[in-house]
Amino acid sequence: MLSPIETILKNVNILSQHSADEYKYIPQYDEPLPSIDKLVEIVELIKTIIFPGFFGDSITNQTTLHYYIGMNTEKLYTLLLEQIHNGIRFSSDKMSSKEVKIKASQLAVTFIDKIPEIKRLLCTDVKAIFDGDPAAKSYGEVIFCYPSIKALLNHRIAHELLLLGVPAIPRFISELAHSETGIDIHPGAKIGEYFSIDHGTGVVIGETCIIGNHVRLYQGVTLGSKSFVLADRETPKDIPRHPILEDNVIIYSNSTILGRIVIGHDSVIGGNVWQTNAVPPYSRILQQKAVESSFTDGLGI
Repeated sequence: MLSPIETILKNVNILSQHSADEYKYIPQYDEPLPSIDKLVEIVELIKTIIFPGFFGDSITNQTTLHYYIGMNTEKLYTLLLEQIHNGIRFSSDKMSSKEVKIKASQLAVTFIDKIPEIKRLLCTDVKAIFDGDPAAKSYGEVIFCYPSIKALLNHRIAHELLLLGVPAIPRFISELAHSETGIDIHPGAKIGEYFSIDHGTGVVIGETCIIGNHVRLYQGVTLGSKSFVLADRETPKDIPRHPILEDNVIIYSNSTILGRIVIGHDSVIGGNVWQTNAVPPYSRILQQKAVESSFTDGLGI
């Protein structure tokens, strides 16, 4: 029997070498990879910039707010530059080091220019959540406590980065929110103003979803695609395959909406509905009446 040290050394030697098959699935990189810890720090910095005082240090003197936001924005740029640089390297080896540095700087600056719009959209989301939930006592409580705001903040950050063409990083940021809140929003999904998710656990919003203004979802809602297998690796992955929700749509808990269908404006989809066909405006879709059956001694269940 091997000693503990011999066992450790044996397995270190095995794990330090990759088979041909393992190289396919665990690629090796010569450049630094994106850092989850740094991406968490980026999201936290953006939270402190958009919602100063709610996250990060307390703000007791409004006269120092300009300095506080400026300091955090400068730090944000430095971290973004590094992580976007690593994300480009992670996704492509076709650019020279100089080109990557220039591209990363341009993308970081352009993203910072988008933060005021992200803030505006999140303010509409805060209002929509507050207006739609009698349990919410204040806008501040919504910002502090509601998981949907955490998920939407990550999504609106990730979506803007995706629109700018930043590789890898948007998906990482969206998955951080997914892990924390149980709300899974692909960064490619287009979401309008005044969007609210009540409770939120188990909500799934697919990559090519388009969601209008003043839309509300409840927990367990899936906006997904029908199952299909790519014919080959050249088939585009971002083909439109998820639902379109027009303005003022409400979807209640545990309903599943699949495929590239349109849910017309001002429609309500009841709970536990399975919907794969388009719905005209002002519709009310409810689940079928339950079928009651009687069984003897558990037979038939």
